[in-house]
This record gives sequence, structure tokens and C-alpha cells, in this order.
Amino acid sequence: MNNKELQLEYNSQREELIIPEYGRHVQKLIEHAKTIQNVEMQRAFIDEVVDLMMQIHPQSRSIEDYREKLWKHVYRIANYDLQAMPPSGMLPRPEDATKKPDRVGYPLSEAQFRHYGHNVQNLIKKALSMEPGLKRDGFVAVIGSYMKLAYKTWNKEHYVSDDIIKADLDTLSGGQLVLEENTSFDSLAAARRRKQQQQQAQYQQGDNRYRDRGDRNDRMDRDRGRERNDRMDRDNRDRGRNDRMDRGGDNRFRNGGDTRNNNNLNNRRKK
Repeated sequence: MNNKELQLEYNSQREELIIPEYGRHVQKLIEHAKTIQNVEMQRAFIDEVVDLMMQIHPQSRSIEDYREKLWKHVYRIANYDLQAMPPSGMLPRPEDATKKPDRVGYPLSEAQFRHYGHNVQNLIKKALSMEPGLKRDGFVAVIGSYMKLAYKTWNKEHYVSDDIIKADLDTLSGGQLVLEENTSFDSLAAARRRKQQQQQAQYQQGDNRYRDRGDRNDRMDRDRGRERNDRMDRDNRDRGRNDRMDRGGDNRFRNGGDTRNNNNLNNRRKK
């Protein structure tokens, strides 16, 4: 045994893993890639490391541009101190790792009558930008129908009349959208009921087709069973007839043998 002391390496003394999911060996390979001066050799070496990383996580191979993602991870582990060009032709930058998504814009103003939704207010603004006439009145009637449908969706326990919708529409438009008294807002609700009835009729028709198909299959099964029973009966009758014929032949043969034996006995007695 050598007298040299064992050089033990503890995790607390090692470098911190930048991406722990790939392990320390991959990180050491990437550190070695940084020492390769030839760019082509460095690229070939990194390709082998990327293949190893794909073997570590094979379930992610179906992800689009997964290899390009691994190249970005290699640059991140190497602290972006590499010269080899990724397959995309773009060198990853440190800013890409901390890139944040664009901020989503939200409406600043407080919406009135939230149960109608924000899109209703946009539709009302579009209606106000239209010239007065039949086209605008028809568009406003569609808006009122949608408002009534949304009101019924979120307030199923309360009765919704057209007067409530007209009053809310007048408030949202600042009194600029006024319809006639006999305007009805049930067009979308009626269209929704018709669509539900059509779907229900299609389901029932499909059930009837399935039932008819099942009855037809049952009849075919009964016919096949009846034919099979008839064939079995015919086979049994033929088999019985053959058995009777065989027994008849045996009896005739036996009777003939008995007759010959009797004749022989009589002849011997006579002698």
C-alpha cells in the first residue's frame, strides 16, 4: 500500500453546477471544450457533448429545436466562452438567458357592467363610429342580443327583459345608441336554442342508426345461427343414415356367415 495520502474531493469543495440536470461530468467536458483552440474541433467536440446530453434526457427529443436548446445550455455552462458556431448560425448571448416576455397590456379604465365583458364596450365604440342608418341599427341589435345572452349566462336566477338591456346599452353608449321600442334581443338566444336542438336531433339520429345497425347485426347473427343449426342437423341425419347402413351390412354379413356355418355342420352330420 502506498504511503501517499488519499486525495478526497468533497462536493463542498467542487465548483457549483450551473445546470445540475446534466451532471458534473458534462460540465467538465464543456470546461475541456473551452481549452480547444481549433474552432472546427471544438464544434465537433461540442456536438458529441450535445449527443450525450440528449441521451441523458431522451424523453425531450420530440421537442422542436431541442438540439438548438442544448447548444444554448452548453454556452450557458461555458459562461459563453466558446467560439464554435451553433447550427442556427447565431451565437447565444448572456442577455438571452435573462430575456423576459413582453408585458401584456390591460385596460386602464374600470369597465362598467362587468358581466357583459370588455368586448361589448369595444363593439359599442365601433357602433358609435358608424354612420346612423339601418346597418348601424342592425349592428346595435346584435350587440343587444349578445348582452342579453351574456346576462342570462351569468344571472340564470334572474329574469332579463329587453328594457334592462336597453337601459344598460343607453348607459354604456352615453345615450347615443337608442333603438325602437319594439326591438327584440332574442335572436342569438333563439339561434342558440336551434343549434342545441339540431345537435340533440343529430345525437338521436346517430343513436337510431346505431340501434338499426345493432338490430341488423342481431338478425344476421340469428340467420347465421339458424344456418349453422341446419347444417348440423343435416350432418347428424347423414351420419345416422350411414350408421344404419353400416349396421345393415354387418347384419347381412353376419347372417351370411351363420348360414354357411349351418350348412357345413349339416354336411358333416350327413357324412
